[in-house]
Amino acid sequence: MNDFWIACGHHLLDRDEGGGLCVTDEFLKAYFARPELMPPDDACPVERRLHRELLADPRQGVGADEIAGISDADARENWRFVLAFRDLLLRHPTLEAAYLASLRSGANDLPPLFVNQLVHVILRNALDGCDDPFVLRAAELFFRVQRILPHEQALLLGDEEIVGGRSPTPVLSLMSMLGATNEAMLDILSEENVEAYWQRSDQFDMALDLTAGGRGPTALAQAMMRWVSHLLGIEVTIEPLRALQDAKLTWYVGLDTEATRLGDRLWQGEDVDERDADRVLALFRLICADSSRAHDDVRDEPVYLILSMTADQKLRMKPQNLLTGLPVKRLEMFT
Repeated sequence: MNDFWIACGHHLLDRDEGGGLCVTDEFLKAYFARPELMPPDDACPVERRLHRELLADPRQGVGADEIAGISDADARENWRFVLAFRDLLLRHPTLEAAYLASLRSGANDLPPLFVNQLVHVILRNALDGCDDPFVLRAAELFFRVQRILPHEQALLLGDEEIVGGRSPTPVLSLMSMLGATNEAMLDILSEENVEAYWQRSDQFDMALDLTAGGRGPTALAQAMMRWVSHLLGIEVTIEPLRALQDAKLTWYVGLDTEATRLGDRLWQGEDVDERDADRVLALFRLICADSSRAHDDVRDEPVYLILSMTADQKLRMKPQNLLTGLPVKRLEMFT
């Protein structure tokens, strides 16, 4: 079986009987060994001691007064964030339970970096055993910002961090025949190069074709089904759509901020102009396999999922919306 997303640290974690990820000392030490927390040469004695002690015992208690004693303001902030994240993980039996508790609390006090890293490793667990690189590449949308890449009529997505670090307008490898080879090159995941994903999964350097009717939307639908099933214990079917025409919008979930805004306008009966409509990247229909698990006011009605891009052509998916926005009766899959 091919491994993938090794850098998320899933191999440092244990699993409980329910399949959830249990935090280990090794996983915590990996955070304390991050460059952002390595004391520089001019670090104060308090910071050096704290770092040394946490590497030896990553679960030890740290008081607010100890953090306040660190002389550098940026270092104090970094330590507050990482220790709050550590304490969240230690308060719960699994990473999944910690993530769900954070969502349901509405505290919103974890930096996006930590949230994305948590999503990354939980999704790696949910997709364990998946042998389809198209599903894995589509799942990267859950925790990596994407940029829409212009190419004729195709809807292509490239990783924002990779694209932004190479060229503001990257050239796709399929365009090299036009002679435009002086810019950064991105391979588009295809049947011809699909096996290369296994060696490149931690590089995030393969573009995804999300064109309606193609392999991309179906792959994203499968990733979302695994996400919902793993975290909520609810079996759903999700299928891509080409348009919402004539659909009875009983319930919808915006998979990002822009999509939520658009869905709200449609719900309120407002007209959507062409500019906003053009920002819609993908549409899906979700049906709960067991209608008794849905709220009584929706029951057998489908839920529509909307995915959109921002005005600057970026996609920032919010996978938490799939968990908090569905009209299903709350379950304690992970507690």
